[in-house]
Amino acid sequence: MIDDRLYIDPELVQFYDLENEGGGDVDFIMGFVGDAKSVLDLGCGTGALTAMLADGRAVTGADPAPAMLDVARKRCGGDRVEWVEGDARSLRLGKSFDLVILTGHAFQVFLTADDQRAVLDTIAAHLASDGRFIFDSRNPLAREWQEWGPDDSRRTVAHPTFGAVEAWNDAVQDAVTGIVTYDTFYRVPAGGRQFHAQSRIAFPAQQALAEMIAAAGLVVDRWLGSWQGAPYAPDTGEIIPIGRKA
Repeated sequence: MIDDRLYIDPELVQFYDLENEGGGDVDFIMGFVGDAKSVLDLGCGTGALTAMLADGRAVTGADPAPAMLDVARKRCGGDRVEWVEGDARSLRLGKSFDLVILTGHAFQVFLTADDQRAVLDTIAAHLASDGRFIFDSRNPLAREWQEWGPDDSRRTVAHPTFGAVEAWNDAVQDAVTGIVTYDTFYRVPAGGRQFHAQSRIAFPAQQALAEMIAAAGLVVDRWLGSWQGAPYAPDTGEIIPIGRKA
């Protein structure tokens, strides 16, 4: 993920917030945080949710991409957050949190089972004894990447400098590994300038996640299938475990 231009190139990061303004995950987390006094946001990106959580709480946002953190530090409320440049596979802050979150499908940028286990170990290492964790991963059974072709994904993004920017994706799944490679394109009408990044994400199955979570010393209390609170089922779009230390 740290080599993914979509997150590390400032020219592409400028489009991130334009395409990721709030959503069901933000609404759910803001209600879920409850009376947690401390929060660790792993893979915090440009920090929109992180800054929102920092009202009256001790919040740390960690991300491996300096370009994303540059945006995070400058946003409204960013001065209330401790921003850390760090990889979720190896981060060790030496303190625990009431809540550890990893949203925006950031878990899927970790492509191997070893990397995924390392992230879960990081979550466990930072959870208070009575703390909770929550993260999301797209359900591979829903095969969402099939809707990421140029025709289905073509859209217009309103950019404050460039105006109406044409955007689209393309995607292909590796049948052996299950990893999906997808391309993101932005084309500026004036002058025809085009930005492009290629990304790779994994789609671990719910059973595989359950086994890795247990191996990390964590327990899942609820499996959700959507950020609207529906329980996980094979036909739901999301896999969202909510849990604690074993």
